[in-house]
Amino acid sequence: MIIPFFCPRWGSEDLPWDAFCQKVKQEGYDGIEYAIAGTVTEKELDEVWNTAAKHNLAIIAQHYDTYEANFSKHAELYQAWLQKMKPYPVEKINSQTGKDFFSFSQNESLIKAASASGLPVVHETHRNKFSYAAHVTQKYLEAIPGLKITLDASHWVCVAESFLDDQPQAMQLAIERTAHIHARVGYTEGPQVPDPRLPEWQEALNKHLGWWDKVVALKTKESTRLTITPEFGPFPYMVHMPATGIPITNQWEVNSYLMQLLKKRYHQKPVSAMSH
Repeated sequence: MIIPFFCPRWGSEDLPWDAFCQKVKQEGYDGIEYAIAGTVTEKELDEVWNTAAKHNLAIIAQHYDTYEANFSKHAELYQAWLQKMKPYPVEKINSQTGKDFFSFSQNESLIKAASASGLPVVHETHRNKFSYAAHVTQKYLEAIPGLKITLDASHWVCVAESFLDDQPQAMQLAIERTAHIHARVGYTEGPQVPDPRLPEWQEALNKHLGWWDKVVALKTKESTRLTITPEFGPFPYMVHMPATGIPITNQWEVNSYLMQLLKKRYHQKPVSAMSH
């Protein structure tokens, strides 16, 4: 099974789109994951899609910024965002959906609205959203058979303050319903370890690798498509040195490291072979 890898735009917003896409392609990614604010214009979206196509890069569109606490207004904004995306070809849409304080039926209606849109929407496991914890997301997965997720277990590890060893059923169901992975490594006190390459963070890395391995094995068995975005983020996910504002490590290098580690682990083409 070939697994396409996507590079987050998050953290590289200072680069013009053409330079960013060129850098992404040279690094060996297959596409980009682009977090699209509700205020983005069609002109801006057209530029992104045209530039990505020029570099032969696919796009995962990410919804993230429907923050409205009033449910009726929230639902209206969410559906407007989905409508805005309909003209644009996407690998899939990764949606940070709903709110942790909305009722089950309110969040369920948003999930159903995404499904009714006809767009290929998967729902990211994320703090502050309906899917903020493993045991809560389990209830939605059990109640909505067609619900597919982006597995970002780093959020759940942080929320539960554990590596979820006491929630095997919730994790197994999540693995079975995963269509996309955000490959970020969380730990019991935060959603992003300082650097997954260092010895002191190998326990956290190995816990996440174990979950990702199970997803890949299942998708290989099913012959269903899986995508992965290495998604270590910039500040405030990445800690900066006090007073200096200097990042403690290089976000681009960490994400590239994770992509190469996972390509080798899952027997993908080496990065060098995909860069030309």
